[in-house]
Amino acid sequence: MKEPLETLYVKRTQKDYSLSFKLQIVKEIEIGKLGITECRKKYAIQSRSTVVSWLRKYGNFDWDNQTPNAMQKTPEQRIMELEAEVKLLEKQKALLERQAYIADKKAIFFDMMIDLAENEYQIDIRKNSASEQSATSAEQKEKL
Repeated sequence: MKEPLETLYVKRTQKDYSLSFKLQIVKEIEIGKLGITECRKKYAIQSRSTVVSWLRKYGNFDWDNQTPNAMQKTPEQRIMELEAEVKLLEKQKALLERQAYIADKKAIFFDMMIDLAENEYQIDIRKNSASEQSATSAEQKEKL
């Protein structure tokens, strides 16, 4: 009979891994393909701190300030980003124009309703805008 194979624990050091292997792990984590735990399991890396140290050493993330390092973008990438931003702004503009149009229609509708109510019930609903100002508000306007 065969005895079950035992997994032997072999202590490894940073020197056991090649630079290209380390860079591959860092790249996979940074692009979001795998997380730290998944990389450890996939490539049989024993310690999480090993992967984290590679990320600190070879990654594009500034661990001291907790911000990504500014990577130089190619002109094509920058153009694509700006085009996407323009499309987003155009969509936002169209939405705001629709909202302004609806608000104008509502204002006209409410104005008509007030006119109808004033005519029907013979009462003044609108505030008189030609009323005299109080002394304090007149003084404040003069100061401006």
